[in-house]
Amino acid sequence: MRIPKTMKKLFLSIVLLVAVALPATAQGYVPTEENLKSRKEFSEDRFGIFIHWGIYSMFAQGEWYLQNAGLNRDEYAKAADGFYPHRFDAREWVSAIKASGAKYICITSRHHDSFSMWDTAESEFDIVDATPFKRDVLKELAEECQKQDIALHFYYSHADWSRDDYPRGRTAYWVTGRDKSKISWESYYNFMNRQITELLTNYGPIRAIWFDGWWDHDEDKTPFDWRLNEQYALVHKLQPSCLVANNHHQTPFEGEDIQVFERDLPGENTHGLSGQEISRLPLETCQTMNGMWGYKVTDQEYKSTEALIRYLVSTAGKGANLLLNVGPQPNGELPAVAVERMKEMGEWLKANGETIYATEAGDVKQQEWGCTTRKGDRLFVHIFALENEALYLPLECKVVSAKVFGTDQKVKFQKVAGGILLECGKVEDKVDYIIELTTK
Repeated sequence: MRIPKTMKKLFLSIVLLVAVALPATAQGYVPTEENLKSRKEFSEDRFGIFIHWGIYSMFAQGEWYLQNAGLNRDEYAKAADGFYPHRFDAREWVSAIKASGAKYICITSRHHDSFSMWDTAESEFDIVDATPFKRDVLKELAEECQKQDIALHFYYSHADWSRDDYPRGRTAYWVTGRDKSKISWESYYNFMNRQITELLTNYGPIRAIWFDGWWDHDEDKTPFDWRLNEQYALVHKLQPSCLVANNHHQTPFEGEDIQVFERDLPGENTHGLSGQEISRLPLETCQTMNGMWGYKVTDQEYKSTEALIRYLVSTAGKGANLLLNVGPQPNGELPAVAVERMKEMGEWLKANGETIYATEAGDVKQQEWGCTTRKGDRLFVHIFALENEALYLPLECKVVSAKVFGTDQKVKFQKVAGGILLECGKVEDKVDYIIELTTK
């Protein structure tokens, strides 16, 4: 029997009231033991899959279509009535993602268009009430992730291009159909917190809430107060092990547990979004497999498997995780090319994952030839391309031995001023030629 939304809303309101009544806020934030354990597990994973999926897939123009096309909100919302992803299979999704070698999934629970991908009591604009599909995909995904031991993260948008009560920001200002007279920050803030309470109450253990949209008010003349301290504290109270991430492109705010970089490795800024100072928090870079986040029918320029593996390796070389995006089709299937890329990455990780999982940034930073990762006394030298037959590594540690990873083939080396010189010979033409050094 399906519980009426009015009863669900009442129950969640009580949960929220209890949560906010508890002492402590994110000010002077001290992570719990559960949170620190979760951070460690997250950092060891090194690889996750991002999923951008919603009714925007119906238009096949990417997740920003409502904003980019300057549509009427109500006309856009009609797409929900035709959203019937009959090929969605949580088991197939999670199995394909697990086969990629990824250890966690982050899925858009609610994107900027305001459509909720679960049976929320806070709105009828959701996948159960507004579509003929009538299935809670987050519930199915959460259950399957638990079965297959894959951690689950929920993306949640701070910005909203459809709700009347959201204070309009710098994006989607031209989207029509909204009633300005109903703008109420208090109303919208409480709406978000009730939805977050649902997500952290009804879907089992959620390892992270991945916020996005803070930047929608970054140009306000009067600084906009998102009241993040209270919201972060709510997350940590509802699930103490749940991590908070925020894609705001700023140095982390108090109460956050992960630092996010968009389309760039930490310390790089080729897309103008990641120039912030690198913190000591666990790091994560989100990147697209092709060009878009949400499904776009004309965007078939997928990065090669070689490029994706090298990006994963380079991310690990920075001591960060890679959150690699897939945009499912409107019928609920993952694009075949994406599945193939994931399969090939998984095959590479089966053989070489020891040099990626549970590693930290290596002693030698990213170079033209590649990068390094470290695990205890083992330093992995990842060579993407090498013109010469020798490689100088500036190292302070003592090198005891060197060999080609996964083999007994020894690699000669000699100590020189400031480090060692590896006598690699002609490096094989591989995606990643790995030399393992034992150090002390």
